[in-house]
Amino acid sequence: MKFTSACAALALAGMAGSAAWAAPAQPTLEPVAQFAHQVTGVTVSERGRIFVNFPRWTEDAPVSVAEVMKDGSIKPYPDARWNAWRNANGDETSPADHWVCVQSVVADGRGSVWVLDPAAPAHEAVIPGGPKMVRIDLATDRVAQTIAFDQSVAIPGSYLNDVRFSSDGKFAFITDSGQRGALIVVELASGKAKRVLDGHPSTQPEKGVVVHSDGKPVRSPDGRKVQFAADSIALSGDGYLYWKALTGKTLYRIQASVLASRGFQGQDVAGDVQSYGQTGPTDGFWIGHKNGKPGNQLYVSLMEHNAIGVRDLAQGASGSPRTLVQDARLRWPDTFSQGPDGSLYVTTSRIQDSAFYKKDAPPALPTQLWRVKLGD
Repeated sequence: MKFTSACAALALAGMAGSAAWAAPAQPTLEPVAQFAHQVTGVTVSERGRIFVNFPRWTEDAPVSVAEVMKDGSIKPYPDARWNAWRNANGDETSPADHWVCVQSVVADGRGSVWVLDPAAPAHEAVIPGGPKMVRIDLATDRVAQTIAFDQSVAIPGSYLNDVRFSSDGKFAFITDSGQRGALIVVELASGKAKRVLDGHPSTQPEKGVVVHSDGKPVRSPDGRKVQFAADSIALSGDGYLYWKALTGKTLYRIQASVLASRGFQGQDVAGDVQSYGQTGPTDGFWIGHKNGKPGNQLYVSLMEHNAIGVRDLAQGASGSPRTLVQDARLRWPDTFSQGPDGSLYVTTSRIQDSAFYKKDAPPALPTQLWRVKLGD
């Protein structure tokens, strides 16, 4: 894949009085918050409140879900009780009404933030009764709805990863990046959920794909490579749901209405899946919004390049990402969200630096939240 640098300047030197021309500089990467623990998800509400989450991967994190305050500090959300679970005393705490191992937080633009808890600390066994999606009312900061996922949805070896909501607010679509990839379709009113494209090639890691960092393959101390199934997910304004495996290069899409109808009813929708070109290994996806409406710009985390890329979906399947921002501090850009002013927020989870892949890494890994102000 060819990546272009937006920060290189072109200058024309000549006689006195001749003009100098420069290519547009890349957007500025601004620090928002520094965390003492490994962060993954971020979301910004329609009123500008910022929320993040800290999964229990290599440590028994003291806070799972938090609001980021204006001074960069964090406050357990919605309260300390929901954050009271610890791996060390898990047999003494109810997994149904505590955060076990939260992977993502997503504001729905309708006054709520949803918390997705795959309840699989260290990507290992799913804690029975723990997998859930929880809606918190932002007006009251109280839990308003809990959708529990049984073993027909959160199967053994699953890891529910990220979520997007249909334009009418009736359905949620979730990626499962675990041992057998799938998409999950959730009817929000009833809480009923269905695994779709379970084991389909579009939701599985691609053979032969190796994730790199700093020019070297990312492997665990015992030699295993990064191996995650369906992870990246985004919903466009024209009704297409896009996704891909983290350990993969191919982008896929399907009409969300097909998932919400035939898929949710248990019918085979494999024939409706479209391959939509290549992006390389990615983690987070985000469809850019302007004036409250999603556009055609798909922002992607190019974690192999310490970069954020952007792909114009209107170019069709032949399109490919160009580099928006590349910075050594973008160590594994993970999850995106967009603020009311249009700024793009991104977490850096530093997965390649974690104890999963570096035996001498500390259990608690310092991470960051960044902001990029997008142009018109």
